[in-house]
Amino acid sequence: MKRILFTLLSLCCLLVASAQMPKPVKMTVSIKETSATEAVISFNATIDPGWHMYSTNVVPDGPNPTVINIEKISGAKPNGPLTAQGNVIKHFDDMFGAEVYYFEHKGQFIQKLTLTGGKYAVEGYIEYSACNDQNCTPPSTVEFKFEGEVPQPKAVSTEAPENTKATEGTAEEAAEKEEATAESDSVQATEIIESTTPADGLWTPVIDQLKAFEEGGNANATESPLWYIFLLGLVGGLVALVTPCVWPIIPMTVSFFIKKGTTKKSTPEEIAAAKKRGIRDAVIYGLSIIVIYVTLGLTVTALFGASALNSLATNAVFNIFFFLMLLVFGASFLGAFELTLPAKWTNAVDSKAGSTSGLLAIFLMAFTLTLVSFSCTGPIIGFLLVEVATDGGSILAPTIGMLGFAVALALPFTLFAMFPSLLKSAPKSGNWMNVIKVTLGFIEIAFSLKFFSVADLAYGWGLLDRETFLALWIVLFALLGAYLIGWIRFPHDEDEYDMNGNVVVNPKTSVTRFFMALITMAFAVYMIPGLWGAPCKAVSAFAPPMSTQDFNISPETEVKPMFTDYEAGMKYAAEHQMPVMIDFTGYGCVNCRKMEAAVFTDPTVAELMTKKYVLIQLFVDEKTKLPEPVEVTLADQVRKLRTVGDKWSYLQASKFGANAQPFYVLLDNEGYPLVKSYSYNEDIPAFINWLNEGLRKYNN
Repeated sequence: MKRILFTLLSLCCLLVASAQMPKPVKMTVSIKETSATEAVISFNATIDPGWHMYSTNVVPDGPNPTVINIEKISGAKPNGPLTAQGNVIKHFDDMFGAEVYYFEHKGQFIQKLTLTGGKYAVEGYIEYSACNDQNCTPPSTVEFKFEGEVPQPKAVSTEAPENTKATEGTAEEAAEKEEATAESDSVQATEIIESTTPADGLWTPVIDQLKAFEEGGNANATESPLWYIFLLGLVGGLVALVTPCVWPIIPMTVSFFIKKGTTKKSTPEEIAAAKKRGIRDAVIYGLSIIVIYVTLGLTVTALFGASALNSLATNAVFNIFFFLMLLVFGASFLGAFELTLPAKWTNAVDSKAGSTSGLLAIFLMAFTLTLVSFSCTGPIIGFLLVEVATDGGSILAPTIGMLGFAVALALPFTLFAMFPSLLKSAPKSGNWMNVIKVTLGFIEIAFSLKFFSVADLAYGWGLLDRETFLALWIVLFALLGAYLIGWIRFPHDEDEYDMNGNVVVNPKTSVTRFFMALITMAFAVYMIPGLWGAPCKAVSAFAPPMSTQDFNISPETEVKPMFTDYEAGMKYAAEHQMPVMIDFTGYGCVNCRKMEAAVFTDPTVAELMTKKYVLIQLFVDEKTKLPEPVEVTLADQVRKLRTVGDKWSYLQASKFGANAQPFYVLLDNEGYPLVKSYSYNEDIPAFINWLNEGLRKYNN
């Protein structure tokens, strides 16, 4: 969702490329003594728009929770666990298959301390993770160190206990034992640390080399989502254009503009002047349509906010609402009923347009078209709004999508006014428009099931597992094929008559409808093996996850790394003269799992990664402790590496200048990049080309 309301296209120039090393969370730490026996450490986070920071909730096999690590403490002790405060958002994540908890915009965590009296000191760090729709940062840490003093509690008794001496002796023995253990551990730690110390050559930064590769364009750069959304809106507008509510209006409106102010007695000069005015009025009419629909998108965005729309789109209750809305729209397109706005609205606007003149009259005519055509355009707009709302929270995306819809809807009025002769060759109104309308009805009902699936997973109803979903889609598209071939008819389908005026019982099927039926029925047949576990990648983005499949006989292609240690993998590659692919990933990285499910399962990709490369997979959130913390400097800041994940995160940042996952890089045996880096992009051919390009560079 892997996922419509819109702002002005001119805002595109304000888009700025995101930094390669995002720091979406800024955190401040403070301590407050609430009494002589208690203090509270507060962690206040400010989160960049579009990002979210996970809360303290532990989700099995889920994202990394925010945790506190207290390394040194005296004169105090923790009072309970680290707790999240404020608006914690809860939603069901398809990738993790569970409820996850996170903050947006702002978050707060508190850790209570019980003070034992006198001087106290506490030192440690808080560790957190953050993600957006494209990337996740590795676990980040913020260190803290506080000292203070509170009054000593009043003594209850001055008499020493009878067993003080024994206790002291025991303490002395324990101290000696602890000291001896520490010495032993330090020797062992020194040996392990030496084996994990970064090798100079392999850890040499190659940021400049990667940048040099990127100058010619990114190998994994995908087409701008804004262009995709604009095209999505454009297609929606073109479809709305050929519906029964819009297409018949075009010739009437164009003729009105061209012939306005002329009579049978008009001179050629008057007719030419009227034509020029007609073209001008048609252009204004088209621009008015664009303004109306873009304003509609801006209004909805302003009322709810882009991020709110994105949050609603992932909410289980609103997914049920989306399901019901698309189901109603689909039934309307099939002919069950007509969705129309109150007639008094249309009459009022039409009357106002007739009583005014100039630009206002033309604008009101365009507004009348918007109201009259709602029964056809409303469901299409609603579908587009749902798709864009579930595809991201950018304020630009909805506006550009609505702009595309309006441009497609308005353009024919202007073109036909400029070139009236085209109207003669334009197809006439007829039953073909109702065929398009019914086809859209089937498609809207099919897509409504996607949103019901999200709600079903969230509540754990178990009503729509993968087999049930695919079975419904198979039946829907088979029925659509049957309708297109002429075996099924709906209320608004027109009868065909013979020369004698009698209804034709078995009307002929046009060649166009035959090929459309062929495509839909073939698509239905394509999905049938999915009932037994076939991947059906064409619908994998819409169907429930494979984990809901009860019966699966399909063997899965699984890519397993050869190494999970950088130095060991590089050593093996040098000995066997093979190039290296490093996969910087994370246990809590959603897009890493998407890449593994959508791209790594491709047989060609799997063979290249496992047979032609030494695959090293490095988890930046691996919690295995290093023998002892290692201090490093990154971007003029001192950082402590405490875990194996910290080490790999530092490797990614210091050597490659990146800290978001997934992040893939191809290296030679000296640790230098062969080609550009690759990140989240589910384009399998592009990934294969990237791997092959790396092989060619290595072999040369």
